[in-house]
Amino acid sequence: MKEPARTEQEVFADLMALCQRPGYVYAVAHLCFRDNVILYSEKMQEADLRKMYSPSRLIRTEINTLLGLMIKAEIDWTLPTPSTLQTYVDESDRLLRELHDCLSNEFFSGLTPELLQSGEFNPFDRGAILREPIFYSGEAAYNFQYLDLATRKYAPDAPWLIANRGFTMEQAACIAKAMEAVHVDRMHAIREQLRRQHPDEWTMLPVFACTVEEVAAKANLDFDLANRVLDAFTVLPGERNAGFNTLHDFNVLAATPLLRTPSGEYLSLQAYTLAEAIYDAPFYWMAQDKSYLPTLTKNRGDFTENFVAERLSLVFGSQHVFLNVDVFENKSTKASDIDVLVVWGNRVIIVQAKSKRLTLEARKGNDQVIRDDFKKAVQAAYEQGATCAKCLFDPRYKFVSPDGREVQLPGDIKEVYLLCVVSDHYQALSFQARQFLKTANIDRVQAPLVMDVFAVDAMTEMLQSPLQFLSYLNRRANYAEQLMASQELTILGYHLTKNLWVEPEVGLMHLHDDFSAGLDVAMAVRRAGVPGASTPDGVLTRFERTTIGRIVREIEARPQAATIELGFFLLALSEKAINQMSRVVDRLAAMTRADGKVHDVTFACSEGPGITFHCTDDPPHIAGPRLNLYCRRRKYKEKSEKWFGLCMGSTGPDVRFGVSLTFPWVEDPNMTEETKDMLAPLPIDRAISAVMSRRRRVAKVGRNDPCPCGSGQKYKKCCID
Repeated sequence: MKEPARTEQEVFADLMALCQRPGYVYAVAHLCFRDNVILYSEKMQEADLRKMYSPSRLIRTEINTLLGLMIKAEIDWTLPTPSTLQTYVDESDRLLRELHDCLSNEFFSGLTPELLQSGEFNPFDRGAILREPIFYSGEAAYNFQYLDLATRKYAPDAPWLIANRGFTMEQAACIAKAMEAVHVDRMHAIREQLRRQHPDEWTMLPVFACTVEEVAAKANLDFDLANRVLDAFTVLPGERNAGFNTLHDFNVLAATPLLRTPSGEYLSLQAYTLAEAIYDAPFYWMAQDKSYLPTLTKNRGDFTENFVAERLSLVFGSQHVFLNVDVFENKSTKASDIDVLVVWGNRVIIVQAKSKRLTLEARKGNDQVIRDDFKKAVQAAYEQGATCAKCLFDPRYKFVSPDGREVQLPGDIKEVYLLCVVSDHYQALSFQARQFLKTANIDRVQAPLVMDVFAVDAMTEMLQSPLQFLSYLNRRANYAEQLMASQELTILGYHLTKNLWVEPEVGLMHLHDDFSAGLDVAMAVRRAGVPGASTPDGVLTRFERTTIGRIVREIEARPQAATIELGFFLLALSEKAINQMSRVVDRLAAMTRADGKVHDVTFACSEGPGITFHCTDDPPHIAGPRLNLYCRRRKYKEKSEKWFGLCMGSTGPDVRFGVSLTFPWVEDPNMTEETKDMLAPLPIDRAISAVMSRRRRVAKVGRNDPCPCGSGQKYKKCCID
């Protein structure tokens, strides 16, 4: 007979008893090494991160729970026997799985067949259900992001920190990085030491320890300064974490993650927790100084806005990014304000930033507090952004930058993107946005995207091309209801490797965290100096080498309304379509070089726009009307809402000019007569065959002869395939 499921508190009590067993700290060290340390040879690769996405791996909050329960009693530093250590590890895994089951089972609480059949059952209306995604939410930031952004976030607070704590957060971040470097050095030394030891003496605990002298030397900082930083993030002697009695209670290990060993060394079992504490804890230090609180609040808000504006300027250029824009209905009436405004071509991005995090009471499952926190952090940002978006289309409103100059807006705004950005890690943010965010349908305004500053940082780091960035925003917004992931970095990682696309008939696509592996490696390479690929293999690496990729770069150099729409269309194509289309355009240009004649090809999609490539060296006054007329006829023939045309030169091939036709299809007897003899465009594979067959009608070419396509390469190196 199956035993009845135990309550969460019963499991929690057993876990507490286990964590206070003699020598349990060595079991935690083993778990940290097993689940947090990434081993690689020469260069980090995606395969090296595979274990980090395993469901059996303990996540940071679970290990912090073990540590928080361990310090509720005096730590016994006696090294247990290997069999005892293994028992501790197995029991920890088992109890944490049982604890997870307790939280997951809350989903079915109160569920009856009648309620399920009614179609009104929504378990996520209850805060108790949200405790599970909040506790097990994915890591929204990288540890190096916490350290780098903490330096920026608290730079204006440096005088207070020096006066009251004796160090700045830039120095604290430097110490944290030095500790990680010391741990790497110790890793190599301990490997040799273990070979000389009896297996009964093996332990990974020394890997995570360091002395003040080691850290100060590695950071090239003064001994006393290093000591002050380490002490600020170390559990106080005699601290017993008295308030940590349920899973979601405050755990002092979150603010002070370092421990002291009997020998006086500092023990950092999770570098990530230390980095997060450096980002979060100083706010609470300064908030206790009531006289400084107004300055702290202003600095905190300024950081989010300034950081987002700086990162977006990296993509669009500072001339297209505006900070703190006021919206005036008339000279004396201010309607609202925009934290960050981006105007690029006929696209606009509105960013509303909030410095609000999920409170402790909300994490405990308090329904009302969860909703109140979300309203202050996200809903308020969305409503303000939506108000400003509506004003964009009303000529009565003026958008004025802090220097008093009016921001010039495009007359034909095609799309507006709303970004609601929070400055801190907000647990289960994407999950809560799906459940709680109330939005309105506003013409030309896309579904809002909710994220934190760390996601903005990663997006702008990897998508530094305006069209690539906007194309991602476009698809991310359009697929908002079809995509689900534990955090935004997973969706970005999927896009970088797979080119984000969801078929219309797909109701919901859930992305596993391992889709972010390529992004994880790339960010570590760029920000932490880890050897490896700085760009994931995918849309950024394969696309750039093609003719279509070059066309997109040319479009970005002159962001006009028509060409942006074309850029979106090209970026949404599959890798196979882009490669095939590029080959065809190259061949058309080669044929024009060879015979001086006009060559063109048309590609039509089963749904959506089509495109015609027109290769000629005729002057624009001849080629332009010819291409425009053909595109109008082809658009009518295919009954399409959109049609694009590109005139390519025979050298390069380079874009000479383009045609973009976007208007509803309406039946016209004259156009019907004009297009009655137009043949249907060939599918892309048959179009390739047709173009290639034209090329093959030349005389037999030797392998080492110049390629007849005009590329300048030998035939065997170019078109022989």
